[in-house]
Amino acid sequence: MSRGGGRGKFRWWPIALFGVFLIYYYFSNQQEVPLTGRKQLVDISQEQEMALGLQSYRQILSQSRVISQGDVVDTVRAIGLRIAEAAADVDPGFQWEFNVINSEQANAFALPGGKVAVYSGILGVAKNADGLATIMGHEIAHAIARHGAERLAYQKLVQIGSMAASAAVGGMDINTQRAVMGALGVGSQYGVLLPFSRKHETEADYMGLVFLARACFDPIEAPRLWQRMGKLSKGAPEEFMSTHPSHETRIRQFQEWMPMALKIRESYCDSRGNRVLSPTPGVNVRREAERVRM
Repeated sequence: MSRGGGRGKFRWWPIALFGVFLIYYYFSNQQEVPLTGRKQLVDISQEQEMALGLQSYRQILSQSRVISQGDVVDTVRAIGLRIAEAAADVDPGFQWEFNVINSEQANAFALPGGKVAVYSGILGVAKNADGLATIMGHEIAHAIARHGAERLAYQKLVQIGSMAASAAVGGMDINTQRAVMGALGVGSQYGVLLPFSRKHETEADYMGLVFLARACFDPIEAPRLWQRMGKLSKGAPEEFMSTHPSHETRIRQFQEWMPMALKIRESYCDSRGNRVLSPTPGVNVRREAERVRM
């Protein structure tokens, strides 16, 4: 089961066991992302994920300066609930909660279960309700698509794969072991985890655009928002080294999706920009998602 090498023996059985586990684990934990239809790997229940999200959310809020009331809070909650309502057909039953954190960070996040927070530092970049809807639609999409649970599953696979690789090179000298494990670490980071994270961001951009268009916000503001974000992000790493697509990539993708988003808005909204209860037949959003190879 092993083959000699110049610097020690490489054990093949840990790799073989990991391969068998990988095949079983992958195909026994498949789910489907709403709207896009992408197959994803999730190995915890929705209830477990929501409990983890609520715990993390409470901890973050307890350590932050939360703005409890005021026009900003009312606006964020109104926009969030409006988008969540527009996503009701794919909402698994989240208890949506929207809070504003007093911070200079130009950021926002969503945790499993519909727990969303917006940092006050991003409001100036959002500039208007449509820009804020772009940000919040993106975060709401992360929660609905279960990206957090999927990320945990892939991190587990990488950890188990690293353990298998460590056992496989255990018979080699220490310098060779370090070199192999270092190369595997770099490979998993740049070849698996970072591209995987960028795929999540692209999927959340797409789904968020659909949601905000359904909620009768103006999708044209989405690429404008990322133009403004780009001006704030000087010295950002190259895309292949980042967890997020570049601003240029996101702007281009939003422009490609714009005809679809405008058709959705026209289908769901009346001439005054109010959402109608029975939208007219619109574009097939899953077909559009498959076209851009989500």
